[in-house]
Amino acid sequence: MWYPAGGMLIERATTADYVAIVDSLADYWGGRDMRAQHHAMFIHEFGDTALVLRDDDGGIAAYLFGFVAPTGVGYIHLVGVRADSRRDGLGRRLYGEFETLARRRGATALKAITAPTNHASIAFHRALGMSADEVADYSGTGHSRIVFSRQLSE
Repeated sequence: MWYPAGGMLIERATTADYVAIVDSLADYWGGRDMRAQHHAMFIHEFGDTALVLRDDDGGIAAYLFGFVAPTGVGYIHLVGVRADSRRDGLGRRLYGEFETLARRRGATALKAITAPTNHASIAFHRALGMSADEVADYSGTGHSRIVFSRQLSE
């Protein structure tokens, strides 16, 4: 299913999309080693909330992997935007589409996390209207995370 998004198309991610993303992680994340965060379960188990935003050539300009937890929280695990597609609002568009999907599945809130040193992610999530709280030991002893959240209005 295709969703128009300002000249680009948002589509549910496929297994082929997953392989293409993992094979080109440097295009989205630069030198950061993000392979461990790209578990195949986001396609196989949560594929109905894994999204890709395609450019005019059909390539993946951006993607979002997320799911709706049984607690009613729409959790965004990853949002990657290709380096040559940044600053065009693609991450915001993916968040908007994910929010729509999450609401349809009964979500009452959105949540995401990042490392305290990821200033770009913190600024992005705050611009989306999410609260940002540092939680000590969130990812184990000595590994705090910034936890973003936003309640979804009815």
